[in-house]
Amino acid sequence: MEELAYENEEGTFSVSHRKARSHHMPASHFHGTFEIYYMMAGSRLFFIQDRTVAVNEGEVVVVSPNILHRTTDAALPEHERLIVNLHETIMAAANGSYRDDLRPLFEKEYVIARCPLQDRLVIEAIARQIAQEIREKRPGFEMYARTLTLQLLLVCCRHVRQLGAEEEPVSPSPMHERISEVVRYINGHYAQELSLPLLAERFFVSPYYLSRFFKEATGFSFVEYVNSVRIKEAKKLLEQSTLKVGLIARKVGFGSVTHFGRVFRSVTGHAPLFYRRGK
Repeated sequence: MEELAYENEEGTFSVSHRKARSHHMPASHFHGTFEIYYMMAGSRLFFIQDRTVAVNEGEVVVVSPNILHRTTDAALPEHERLIVNLHETIMAAANGSYRDDLRPLFEKEYVIARCPLQDRLVIEAIARQIAQEIREKRPGFEMYARTLTLQLLLVCCRHVRQLGAEEEPVSPSPMHERISEVVRYINGHYAQELSLPLLAERFFVSPYYLSRFFKEATGFSFVEYVNSVRIKEAKKLLEQSTLKVGLIARKVGFGSVTHFGRVFRSVTGHAPLFYRRGK
C-alpha cells in the first residue's frame, strides 16, 4: 500500500492519497469539514447518509459536514483514491460569494459528479497536482493545494448544476435497498429503543440476516451505526444548545450518562464537554 497524508494544525485542511489492494475504514466517520473523494482508479462501495452507491474511476463524491459515511471494498478491491477535507472557512476566505458558486454543496447531504471525459481530464490533472504539492512541500504548498481543491469543486458543481435535477443513485442490489430502509428508520428514530431483534421483527427478517447484511451494505455493525447516529446528534446539541450533558444523553437515546460518555469518546475522540468550549 502506498499512502500520502497531510493535515494542517487547525484541522481545516487535509489531504490523503492512497493506492491499496484493499481497505476498510476503521472508525465511525463524520467530521466538520467537506470531504472530496476522487476515485482515481478502481471502484469502491460508498455508504452515505442512508444508502450505498458504487463509485467508479473518474467519479467524485463530495460529502457535507457531519454526514455519516464509510467506504468498503467493491468486487475488485484494488483502487487508488484522493481525499481532501476542506472547512467552509477556507471557501469563505477565497470568495465572499462561495455559497452561490458552490451551491450544490449546500443544497444536499452529498453530491456525486460523474463528469464527461473533458472534465474528467481536468479533474485528474488537478488531483495529481494536489498530491504532488503535498508530497514536495515547496513554499506555499498548502495555499496552492487549497486553491486547486476549490478549482476541483467548481468543476464538479458546474457539472451538477448543468444537469439540473440529479438522478437518485441506484442501489447496487435489492439487499442494499432493503438495508437502506432500515437505515432510514434508525435515522428517524434514534432516540427510541433500537435493538437488532426489534428491527429484525419490524422489517420481517432474521436477526442474523440483518446483522450480516447491515455490515456488508454499510460498513458499520448495527450497534456501531446506531451509536454513531446518536453521537452525531448529541454533538450537534452540545454545539448549538446549552442543555446539560445528562439531558442530551437521554434525548439521543442513551439510558446511562456513563455509557454515553464512553461511547462519545470512542466515536469522536473527545469527551462531550470538549464541544462546549467557547460557550
